[in-house]
Amino acid sequence: MKKMDYKLLISIIILSLFGILMIYSSSYIWAEYKFNDSFKYLKLQSLFFFIGLLFLYITSKIDYKKYYKKTNILLFICFILLLLVLIPGVGSIRNGSRSWFNVGPFSLQPSEFMKLSLIIFVSKYLSNNEKEIRNIKEGVLPILLISFIIFILIMLEPDLGSGAILIMTVIGLLYMSSINMSFFIKTGILGLIGLIFLIIIAPYRAKRIISFINPWSDPLGSGFQAIQSFYAIGPGGLFGQGLFNSIQKHFYLPEPQTDFIFSIISEEFGFLGIVIVSILFLFIIYRCILITLNCNDLFGKYIAFGITFQLSFQTILNLGVVTGLFPITGVTLPFLSYGGSSLLLTMISMGIILNISKNN
Repeated sequence: MKKMDYKLLISIIILSLFGILMIYSSSYIWAEYKFNDSFKYLKLQSLFFFIGLLFLYITSKIDYKKYYKKTNILLFICFILLLLVLIPGVGSIRNGSRSWFNVGPFSLQPSEFMKLSLIIFVSKYLSNNEKEIRNIKEGVLPILLISFIIFILIMLEPDLGSGAILIMTVIGLLYMSSINMSFFIKTGILGLIGLIFLIIIAPYRAKRIISFINPWSDPLGSGFQAIQSFYAIGPGGLFGQGLFNSIQKHFYLPEPQTDFIFSIISEEFGFLGIVIVSILFLFIIYRCILITLNCNDLFGKYIAFGITFQLSFQTILNLGVVTGLFPITGVTLPFLSYGGSSLLLTMISMGIILNISKNN
């Protein structure tokens, strides 16, 4: 076994610690008002970080090939959790979505666990069915059917952001196999039709699309969050307003420590801060890509690619929302946004990547 990829590990720790700092900076005013404790989110995220770091260490020590035999069990457990969270009184509601389990002062989001579990499941399937996968009906449809059922459960919460990340990761994994390109064109058309249907049946999504096109059409409603994000990014300038000096966190940008934390980073650290954070993300993704390319085992290669693709897609999606390139989806920024489930699963995923790098 090779040594651990310490360059990747150090980058993960630096980005996560910076995230803790920015969560405190962006949330202490809101936390003081809501909980009478300005350190509320800082303490919770710090705890999540140390737990996540412990799980990263553990998963980096577990041979990733052991997941091969446990794949179906992992997927089944996550599937049951997705069903349970939909039951009133079991799952808790936040911002209109029944997506969390409350465990004491903590909350767990089963869709985050499912995203990783599905990557491992699809990786096993693709590594075992190299020839069959060329047949759309016999090779691809079983995976699409399972993914679609899981997507429906996530949409019942509803959580379009997590559902989109999950489906796009599966499509990315299928793209890496030997499937004809025409399949992805047809899938893209069907996906677009499905997205239009989801927008039509949920009026709030239509409002988000309208506010995405023109946020000032409803500046105090659906466009409010996007506009406040622009007001945070714009004044940042080259070097920003300085740490703790954000104006938008003063009850202008709603709960800035979550999905829109990058807006506060931009406001306080300016263009220089944006560049530094972007370089850290690119370096982490670059190291993950190297690990994927150097992996000699097909199962491990698919897992590494799936985790890398999901991390990259979620990062791009969040940054696109914050800067107005995409409609608001409620997707967190990996390593930086407040959220125990997101940070925990990201750390576990990185631990698996580190183990793959050691074993190949």
